[in-house]
Amino acid sequence: MLGSSRHLGTDDLEESDHRIDMTSSAQHLSPSSLNERLSEILVCPRDKLPLSERPGLLLCRNGHRYSVVEGIPILLLAEVEQNHIEGSRSLLVAEAGEKAELPQFNVREGEIDPFVRNAIGATNGSLYQHLVGNISEYPIPSLRLPDGQGKLFLEIGCSWGRWCIAAARKGYQPVGIDPSLKGIRAARRIARQLGIEAQYLVADGRYLPFRNGVFDQVFSYSVMQHIPKGDVRTSLQEVRRVLRAGGQCQVQMPNVFGVRCLYHQLRRGFRAAKDFEVRYWRRRELSSAFDSIGPNYISVDGYFSLNAQVSDIRFFPRRYRVLVCASDFVRKLSRTFPPFGWIADSLYVTATRE
Repeated sequence: MLGSSRHLGTDDLEESDHRIDMTSSAQHLSPSSLNERLSEILVCPRDKLPLSERPGLLLCRNGHRYSVVEGIPILLLAEVEQNHIEGSRSLLVAEAGEKAELPQFNVREGEIDPFVRNAIGATNGSLYQHLVGNISEYPIPSLRLPDGQGKLFLEIGCSWGRWCIAAARKGYQPVGIDPSLKGIRAARRIARQLGIEAQYLVADGRYLPFRNGVFDQVFSYSVMQHIPKGDVRTSLQEVRRVLRAGGQCQVQMPNVFGVRCLYHQLRRGFRAAKDFEVRYWRRRELSSAFDSIGPNYISVDGYFSLNAQVSDIRFFPRRYRVLVCASDFVRKLSRTFPPFGWIADSLYVTATRE
């Protein structure tokens, strides 16, 4: 699955803790094709040097080159094993550059983007599988964060952008990354369709292409659970680097002792996960991993599933509604009786950058 990755030490890099105004003019890149709002914070994912723009390309002074396709930077490292097949496909498109022939979609108001229509089960979880080819509204979740007040928000593994949309509606300025060019193209189409201000690019959580200390909030849902634990720890070190002092990250992860999680581990014979299978974590493991960012705590996201959102209750058939309502009831109950949290399936880990 994922190969070993080279981590760049953050202590050797000059820190910048000031807030970035994404509406300000670009300092590093000319705005000829790349969105101005990204240009100020983007750097080379290999050596964290500023990037300059050429037609269809971004370059750093060490000679690293990255394609920009349809205005989307593809900032993946070709020399490392990709964490998903879509990362490899994105690199093939990057190699072709602007000569790549990509399918074009004209999604009209009120229509559902074909990517979401076909991939909703894969992106949102098995409880959404019945919606494949039969969805009439985008399921936008409720973000359990305070109002954004213009803060800069990074989502790692955004796919078609549902959490970025939720963040924008809550007052954040969202930036979404994903290794899938298909997902990022869909995210851009949907943002335009819904009138959402959000920026998207193809990138890898292990090699974040952003300057130090620029984000107020980093978020990831149902993504890091699929990658090897060593690569999660590498990604968390990168999260620490791009968070400003006092910034916060919130990441959803699966609990090894969750009722549903134990059932699925039993089904696969408690063998080690492979490929894109879920990796289950102990609470102590999670706290230790997130210590690399700073003080952290664990809260309950849900029971009986790793993906279902109570805000999506209208999308589910009756048998699933009972399950999701029960999950939300026990989640609220766990605030009064914390031991219930030990058998939750889905957890949030929240850490603050010291």
